[in-house]
Amino acid sequence: MKMKEELIEKVNWEKNNGIVPVIVQDTKGEVLTLAYMNKEALVKTLETGYAHYYSRSQKRIRMKGEVSGNVQRVKEIRIDCDNDALLLIVEQAGVACHTGNYSCFYRKLGEPEKAVGGIDYSLTILRELEELIKQRKENPKEGSYTSKLFKEGKEKIYKKFGEEAIEVLVAEGRKRIIYETADLLYHLLVLLAYNEISLGEVMEELRRRRK
Repeated sequence: MKMKEELIEKVNWEKNNGIVPVIVQDTKGEVLTLAYMNKEALVKTLETGYAHYYSRSQKRIRMKGEVSGNVQRVKEIRIDCDNDALLLIVEQAGVACHTGNYSCFYRKLGEPEKAVGGIDYSLTILRELEELIKQRKENPKEGSYTSKLFKEGKEKIYKKFGEEAIEVLVAEGRKRIIYETADLLYHLLVLLAYNEISLGEVMEELRRRRK
């Protein structure tokens, strides 16, 4: 425990406004990705043994592979000579890159994109949308439709979900059904967020039923 506290305190958090870059490589030495951590992410990583990073776009802590299952079990953490960057050596489950490639550094500069088929990021997109909706609920933003829904309250949220469900039922043609279903899923996530229910809880109920 003392060694963990010493590492946390040794990092120069002030240099880059509380965030440090993290180079991640597997146990064979292949560089997998470049990520970022704040102090909380490092604490969670040390506590759980699995890599947690700070998402600068979503402004939240996330465990690597929390949706895809491609987790990174941390074997070793090193700090650089200036105390402002970290190196993680991990056991990588599955692939590290969202493109489906094993490493984010899968091509040389100037090389064409290497497409990897069969990758479905549907849950990742839903998770990102869920997080954005949560942010708009907790920190209302001027001009945001989502924030407006939460401000108007339960009656408006439930009414919109009902309207969108009907739109799906009466939609004609493949493209229209897809379009209206996307609206329905969005308003469902708003309804769940209003009731402080996470998508993960719904998935857990589906998993329970499958058993």
